[in-house]
Amino acid sequence: MPRPQGKRPSESAMSTARLMMPMDANVMGNVFGGAIMKYMDEIAGIVAWRHAETNCVTASIDRMNFYAPVYVGNVLILKASVNYVGTTSMEVGVRIEAHDVRTGKQTHTGSCYLTYVALDKKGKPIPIPKLVLTSRDEKMRFGDAVARRKLREAENAATETRRLLA
Repeated sequence: MPRPQGKRPSESAMSTARLMMPMDANVMGNVFGGAIMKYMDEIAGIVAWRHAETNCVTASIDRMNFYAPVYVGNVLILKASVNYVGTTSMEVGVRIEAHDVRTGKQTHTGSCYLTYVALDKKGKPIPIPKLVLTSRDEKMRFGDAVARRKLREAENAATETRRLLA
């Protein structure tokens, strides 16, 4: 089956909600960052798969920023969409919010950018559909993702240079 030439971010974007339970938290009721990161990787992986229509694996996670705590009893809301597409990889952005069902207050608690690589049935990278950008926000997210990609590439080159010199 031929692969589509391009897709809009909205074609693969999604959001989900999870009730934070005691098993997600420490004894004081604060949800573990690792639990949030697991849920974040799940939704981002689904978004990547929906865009590429093939198996995708996490290649990197760019700065997981936590802005506010999440507590047991909060509803964790995760919103994810593709921001950037290269040849075989893509960046998926995730926004994390906590909804306090007692007060109705919704708080932006974290954001993260994850890079996924699409793989064929033999586990080799495979080209994926380009991103069709139409809105101002989509174009802004794409530009920001390009800047993050350049920073990652420079950091990887510096790390490789240090490794070779060691």
